[in-house]
Amino acid sequence: MFDDYPRAADPARVGTYPALAFSGGGYVWDAVLEYRVWYRSDRGEVFRAFATYGDALEYSSRTPGAEAPLALIRQDEFIDEPEPGSFAHVKTARVTEWPVEFLRRPRRTATTISDFFSPDAPPNRLDILRGAAE
Repeated sequence: MFDDYPRAADPARVGTYPALAFSGGGYVWDAVLEYRVWYRSDRGEVFRAFATYGDALEYSSRTPGAEAPLALIRQDEFIDEPEPGSFAHVKTARVTEWPVEFLRRPRRTATTISDFFSPDAPPNRLDILRGAAE
């Protein structure tokens, strides 16, 4: 179950990333930077960072007031959806927090985004991002 999610790309950097990040979006991912568990403490809202989802989930389950783990990911480029059904290819790198379940989508490949925007894309282009397109 825990092996369904990748380890942090650089475990030595876990816990060194800024707390502020984008939240969600982009449809594709390039690397997992860390897993975060946010909780309230006497210092306000803080998080602990982990290299694996399993460690983050264990900490979340035994820490009162802790939220479910989130994945901090890097997107080297991504697909923006400024309006429902309107998509744009963004070639700017960013770091964002995602619900861990979003990592079930395949990692971005060299052709993922071009396949998505191709005139030959399946009627439901999102199937490409879900790994369900032929």
